Amino acid sequence: MANIIITGSSRGIGFELAKLFADDGHRVLALSRNDAPISDLQHPNIVSFSFDLSKIPDLKKLEAFLRSDFETVDILINNAGKLLNQPFLETDMEAFEAIYRVNVFGVAAITKIVLPNMPKNGHVVTISSMGGVQGSMKFPGLSAYSSSKGAVITLTELWAEEFKETGPSFNVLALGAVQTEMLEEAFPGYQAPLTALEMATYIKDFALTGQKFYNGKLLQVSSSTP
Repeated sequence: MANIIITGSSRGIGFELAKLFADDGHRVLALSRNDAPISDLQHPNIVSFSFDLSKIPDLKKLEAFLRSDFETVDILINNAGKLLNQPFLETDMEAFEAIYRVNVFGVAAITKIVLPNMPKNGHVVTISSMGGVQGSMKFPGLSAYSSSKGAVITLTELWAEEFKETGPSFNVLALGAVQTEMLEEAFPGYQAPLTALEMATYIKDFALTGQKFYNGKLLQVSSSTP
């Protein structure tokens, strides 16, 4: 059984992922700013605490937990994300930077903390978006969000190259539309073709086995084109 860290676990895909892994007997550290939904599960295989990956004290709290409880981390799933749907000219730089603090700098910070605890066959899976894929369909209002999701695609490629001799493996999944609370907040009334549970099931299987087949790869998990 694996030790797994999942960020953004209070709702949507992250919440479903934590339950799926834990139900299969894996030990899960589920991190989110609001840990009440996960804590309320009282699942014996899930540990959680309130965590904001853009705040240094919370990153230090994670470091302490790894020293005392999670000496080895087999899988890290960078799932936490922040979305802003707002015209570019109406977006002040503080709001723009807030997206990057979570979606890019936070992903880099937590990955840097966890990497020394990961074995060669470990797997870092970062959740991106089709909006961050070069040449994909783009939507007005998502300048900050989609560009940040493009950044973590490139980060994944760079990490895979830098750690190709020692491991772990790094891959990034660019998701299409999934019916989550975050999607509903950004696009009220839009109906996505996949549920959070359906996508979480796919991500779980990929996180457990994908490193055998891929490293430094972007996989587009979407039924739409381009």
